[in-house]
Amino acid sequence: MDELNRSGVAELAQQLRNKKISAVELSQHFLKRAQADQHGSFLQNGFNEEATFRQAREADALIAKGDASPLLGVPIAHKDIFVTQDFVTTAGSQMLNGYQSPFDATVVRNLGVGHGGAGMVTIGKLNCDEFAMGSSNENSAYSVVKNPWDASRIPGGSSGGSAAAVAACVVPAATGTDTGGSIRQPASFCGITGIKPTYGRASRYGMISYASSLDQAGPMARSAQDCALLLSSMCAPDLDRDSTSLDIAREDFSKNLMTPLKSAGKNGALKIGVPHEWSMGTTARGKAKQIDESISLNISNALKQLQQSGAQLVEIDLPHAHLAIPVYYIIASAEASSNLSRFDGVKFGHRTSSPVDLIDMYKKTRTEGFGDEVLRRIMIGAYVLSHGYYDAYYLKAQKIRRLIAKDFEAAFQACDVIAGPVAPTVAWKLGDKADDPVANYLADIFTLPASLAGLPGMSIPVGLDGANMPIGMQLIGNYLYESLLLNVAHQFQTITSHHTLKAGGVV
Repeated sequence: MDELNRSGVAELAQQLRNKKISAVELSQHFLKRAQADQHGSFLQNGFNEEATFRQAREADALIAKGDASPLLGVPIAHKDIFVTQDFVTTAGSQMLNGYQSPFDATVVRNLGVGHGGAGMVTIGKLNCDEFAMGSSNENSAYSVVKNPWDASRIPGGSSGGSAAAVAACVVPAATGTDTGGSIRQPASFCGITGIKPTYGRASRYGMISYASSLDQAGPMARSAQDCALLLSSMCAPDLDRDSTSLDIAREDFSKNLMTPLKSAGKNGALKIGVPHEWSMGTTARGKAKQIDESISLNISNALKQLQQSGAQLVEIDLPHAHLAIPVYYIIASAEASSNLSRFDGVKFGHRTSSPVDLIDMYKKTRTEGFGDEVLRRIMIGAYVLSHGYYDAYYLKAQKIRRLIAKDFEAAFQACDVIAGPVAPTVAWKLGDKADDPVANYLADIFTLPASLAGLPGMSIPVGLDGANMPIGMQLIGNYLYESLLLNVAHQFQTITSHHTLKAGGVV
């Protein structure tokens, strides 16, 4: 059975098509692992065995009829930010404790059995920071998630449960969401592959909103090949349900995986842009930003390997990238304060048991239902949107956001993709930054710019530090260039074995 644990999405799909194992048997195996997981990856009430095995039987029936869909029957788990009809959805919050949605999110539907979906079988719901607000997965109302590489460390956030479950081989794939780095950072910290597509590629319908102009769904798996298969099914127009959905036909992101880097660029050899600020370990000219030496070394080695495969390196500049942290936390908090205003105890979600009057009900419901980090961001958002501060903070942040996007537009005139670190450090110890929210925010310095610009970005494993903790390299592409990002990542993974390491460094 250890062979099943190590197998990726593509390998399991092949075994299913060759009738070496059934979808029911696969589901039984991975459900047992999920229910026994010791890392806090899954919600304790996030399982529904009856629904899981019903989906598996439907998948087996389709396989028996000759259906050779590339994901049919493969198990998957969903971040608890996606609503699911057969499984509870809490967004990691007491506010939605026990909530059962009457419908599936579009991403869940696209990947699932029936309704024209890819036929994947849902194992359960994955833990996350409350309402996807956090960089460590310590903000969940239910349990802290631990990093499978070192249980004394965080897995990253907010998709920490997704990353930890894949890294521990509890499931071969998971969905995540990325608002400011919540797929890329935990993927880096847990040694797996994860991609955030262009904003609007994946439908946000049924994805509980944090910051509507930033939230985007994406897959997390062990390899770029697996992520390409998953993303191909996840992304499709959903114009009737999601006003931010792009009207772009479904794309096969696997078709260009084998393109050699020497011919993958728009003018021949792939040109990889290395930001001056990031390569020099700074966030602004002359202003130092400490990056772990092991991270710089491993990324430098990865870039050399890509050069040897036919890519060219060019230096680029992102002069406004260092402003991403204040810009992001103003805009995201403002949108959160608006989105979370619906949780007031009136129509659904938690309601306090003994209110004195309507105002008291609002206050007590929200105080009891929301955790400290969510309350902090709601208050920040309400402040920057208030009369007298809107122009000084929110409007100013939107203007700088546009400058950050223009920096990327200029950079992509000189290169095809951009490469750099995902985070300044590897995963830190549990509790190290629990009392210092600003320290948590600063850890997002390298992932936030692409999110603010709405660009696709991904993390791929490139090595380990001295304590055998994973290090990821970030790849950023131009709008709608997910296929190229996945091509670069796959080409790198064909000549390296970092993505094959299990937690603990075992191949």
